[in-house]
Amino acid sequence: MNTAEIRELFPILKQEVNGHPLVYLDSAATSQKPIQVIEALKHYYEWDNANVHRGVHTLGSRATDAYEGARAKVAKFIGASSEQEIIFTRGTTTAINIVASSYAKAVLREGDEIVLTPMEHHSNLIPWQQAAKATGATLKYIPLQPDGSISLADVENTITDRTKIVSVVYVSNVLGVINPVKEIAQIAHKHGAKMMVDGAQSTPHMKVDVQDLDCDFYALSGHKMCGPTGIGALYGKKALLESMEPAEFGGEMIDHVDLYESTWKELPWKFEGGTPIIGGAVALGAAIDFLQEVGMDNIFKHDIQLTNYAMERMTQIEDLAVYGPASNRAGLVTFNLGDVHPHDVATVLDAEGIAIRAGHHCAQPLMRWLEVSSTARASFYLYNTEEDIDRLVMALQKTKEYFGHAIG
Repeated sequence: MNTAEIRELFPILKQEVNGHPLVYLDSAATSQKPIQVIEALKHYYEWDNANVHRGVHTLGSRATDAYEGARAKVAKFIGASSEQEIIFTRGTTTAINIVASSYAKAVLREGDEIVLTPMEHHSNLIPWQQAAKATGATLKYIPLQPDGSISLADVENTITDRTKIVSVVYVSNVLGVINPVKEIAQIAHKHGAKMMVDGAQSTPHMKVDVQDLDCDFYALSGHKMCGPTGIGALYGKKALLESMEPAEFGGEMIDHVDLYESTWKELPWKFEGGTPIIGGAVALGAAIDFLQEVGMDNIFKHDIQLTNYAMERMTQIEDLAVYGPASNRAGLVTFNLGDVHPHDVATVLDAEGIAIRAGHHCAQPLMRWLEVSSTARASFYLYNTEEDIDRLVMALQKTKEYFGHAIG
């Protein structure tokens, strides 16, 4: 399936914005949805809508089969050893919060260490701040190299025998850095620590095998991988999940309830209190089917080609600063154009029908490390083309001319 054929499957890309054909370069924030995913969601609500795990009627059975079938697809997609290791959540944020509240607060003691990096998204930072405050643990940070990458030597020097949890983003949503999480996990385990991976930006773009990575926990969001919003998953090694208490209590996750005591269902359902996001899970399963049809290796190759092309074209623009490493980066380019505020850049680009992101990208500590208040970001996915990047470069040149007083 070539890029032109793929684009035909995304209805939203056929529209015009402000009189121009839409160029969508904000997939790191959320991806667009192919017709297969839209139809899967529509079909569920038109034909199978019922609560799961409860009713014995036909609709309830079909809904349960579809929901659990989606769990099996997620497990296979990321290489989990068992469907019991997949907990459906609202997304990466919820998944990390489950680990930080249920696992971390149970095992951390005063003086223990939680190791992060300064490039973390707020969703992989604030939950650990709260866990540290609640337990007396200490936050430590692996320092960044001048280009924003991290070295394994620094990882070795940061993780100690007092480290209990290491939580690192696989792909930075600002720098495009692809972190060596497999090697970091090995170092963490050598010291007896557990490894959490924020997979929000990696799962949509590259083949993931959590057993090969040997991470203890892995979080993902469906809406960044052609699925609907409000659905994601937490992977955890079975023994760890079994040792953890649920983070949310109520119906659906219980085994037996008395007036004064209750017991929980087995994995994975003890972490899925209340009516789950059934339609979202079904549509996420359809998104996984679509991504596998295209091929994750093909998607990764396409992203890298586009990123290299964008880096080549954009670095030729005078007074445009690009952040992150020159190579070994995923499908996004974060930049600033002279002294023009990123929101102004994004506004001019929007007038040209080009959608990018502007702001701190939920990474304020990283912005301070970069010594900027905010940046602009163009992010690419399987439906983008070199022509999209050419449009971006032309619009940036137009922005430069419009704000000439702020350039140079």
